[in-house]
Order: sequence, then structure tokens, then C-alpha cells
Amino acid sequence: MLLDDGLLIKVCGITNESDALLAVGLGADALGFVFAPSVRQMAPKAVERILDRLPSGVLTVGVFRDEAPKRVVEIVNGIGLQAAQLHGSETPAEASYVAERVPMLLKAFPAGHPDVGEPERYGATFVLVDGASPGSGQVFDWRLAEGVVDPRRLLVAGGLGPGNVAAAIARLRPRGVDVASGVEREPGRKDPALLQAFVAEARRAAAALGQPAEPDGLFDWEEVEQ
Repeated sequence: MLLDDGLLIKVCGITNESDALLAVGLGADALGFVFAPSVRQMAPKAVERILDRLPSGVLTVGVFRDEAPKRVVEIVNGIGLQAAQLHGSETPAEASYVAERVPMLLKAFPAGHPDVGEPERYGATFVLVDGASPGSGQVFDWRLAEGVVDPRRLLVAGGLGPGNVAAAIARLRPRGVDVASGVEREPGRKDPALLQAFVAEARRAAAALGQPAEPDGLFDWEEVEQ
């Protein structure tokens, strides 16, 4: 079966142990570590040290863009990440190669991409819909994701923050939300107050829809069906 229902909150662009533990302590379900060129780019060894300090039950995701599939698999499995997120122009064959060799695959698409509604072609458990320039903090037109992606597979990113995450959840009813710059005080450094407000608003919006506010059984890998 598909992963159990419940809102997934993913905090991306983690660059240090303090922010990782802060995000988890405030209620984040998943953490994203960027390996693609970015102001938030991390080295595998540095991420591995952070992973060693995290409690169990946190979904840890390596974010890549147009990286060689073999290298993606090597990094994810080598340091013990639980998922790969492909955020570039990877082909279905390249994504499927990765999906067959890592615990879970997330495939990101810019809003309006013709393949956004076809996660099976990429071997993806989740589809992450973002703006045209990932990490820019720009909100995309949410209508481009309405009725296109199965909401149970949909993660929404792109300019989310405490002020608009509830509206995004009410409009799209996604499986999860993904935030990076919207909870930062500067690139790569999270703001505790913004992060706390984001999690609270997301949980409140999920509860208002009658969704379980938090995932149930999300990381039972035996139950994951792609």
C-alpha cells in the first residue's frame, strides 16, 4: 500500500547540526540535505555527522540536481540517508535507476511540467512540485498542481512560509509541504520563531481538513509501495 495518511513536514536546506535538531524538536518529519550547487550545499561527510545525532523516525533526504545516478546511489547508501530527491531534468530511466537502489525516491518538477502527474514512470513515491527556480522563495500558481497529481503523492514547495502554508494545504490538500528559505534568518540558517510558526500553521491547517496532523507509520519501509 501507499504510505499512511498524515501531513509530512519537510525542512530542506539543513546545513548544520543545531538546525537539524531544532527542526526535529519543533515537529519536522523530514530533513533535506542539498548536495547540488547551492548556498546550502553540503559535503557527504558533514551530513553523515549530522545523521549520527538524529533521533530515529526522521526521514532524511539527499537532494540532487542532474547528478550521475550512480553517484546519487553511492552517497545516499554510503552515509545512510533514507531517500533521494532528484531536483533536475533527470530522465525516467535515470530516476528509475536510482529508485531501484535507494529506500525511497522523491522526484521534483517545476509547476506545469508535462510529467508531473506520472510519478510511476520515474519510480517515485512522492512528486514534489516547486517553482521554476528552486530555492528562490518564489510561490508558483497553485492551480498548476490542482487535479494533476494524486494528493497522496504530492509534496508542495516553492516560497512557502508561516504566512501561506495553511492556504497551500487548504487549496491542494497535499501529502506534505517542503520549506527552506521561508524559515531562514539568512541562507542556510534557520530561524527558530519562523520554523515554529510554520509547523504550527501546517498542523492547524491539516487538522482543519480532518487529516491526521502527523504521519502515522511513515517510515515502515516494508510498507512502501512505489
